[in-house]
Amino acid sequence: MTSLPGPVPPRSARRGGQPGMTIGEVMAQLSGEFPDISISKIRFLEEQGLVEPQRTPAGYRKFSAEDVERLRYVLGAQRDHYLPLRVIREHLEALDRGFEPPALPGAAPVVPAAGDAPGADGDRFGGRAGRLRLTRGELLRDSGASEELLQALETFGVVAPVAGGPWFDGEALEVVRAAAGLAAFGIEARHLRAFRTAADRELALVEQVVAPLQRQRPGEQTGRPAERAGEVARQMAALCVRLHTALVAGGLSRMTG
Repeated sequence: MTSLPGPVPPRSARRGGQPGMTIGEVMAQLSGEFPDISISKIRFLEEQGLVEPQRTPAGYRKFSAEDVERLRYVLGAQRDHYLPLRVIREHLEALDRGFEPPALPGAAPVVPAAGDAPGADGDRFGGRAGRLRLTRGELLRDSGASEELLQALETFGVVAPVAGGPWFDGEALEVVRAAAGLAAFGIEARHLRAFRTAADRELALVEQVVAPLQRQRPGEQTGRPAERAGEVARQMAALCVRLHTALVAGGLSRMTG
């Protein structure tokens, strides 16, 4: 049994890309893999909300490379696994929220596994933590935490939804997972407030360095200000994580040594 196609770019990437292909050019790209593809089929999938090409002022469709990958996912899921459009739409909505494709047809998309160590930007989800979107129920399910613990973490400001909305991101998932693990040792949510305060202080240090870079004009430094600021922020975040790890490891060594 073949597996489902790989991840599709998130919705934000599709909208932020450089669309330029006509519907005929898209059909030409896909026809080798899907001989039955037609312009009417692509239009139908658009009508069903499975792909959202941009439009020119004259009303012509313009597809990006990300749109083509989305169509390839839909067509492959239909042809190879006979999945109905309702299920494919649910998959795409989950993939747009940062989930990974299901391992087997008929299964649900899954939260990406976090690595044992954070990357250069401190993200254990390979750069996807910021775009991962979890409902409250999904957060509880994948963290193993109780509703009572999550409410306590919110009360003490340890974790919060993204921008006050209904979603939690990958970082929130990692925080709640860690809090659930510490709860087994009798550590309560109120004890974790100190971690939030320390993290906010580290972020303030990063902001002191990054803010002037963000205010610079293009040409005053190598590269665009936003890219340079992001690079510096990631480097500093990695160094903060490294420093914190070294301090805790050193203290533990003295405690047990």
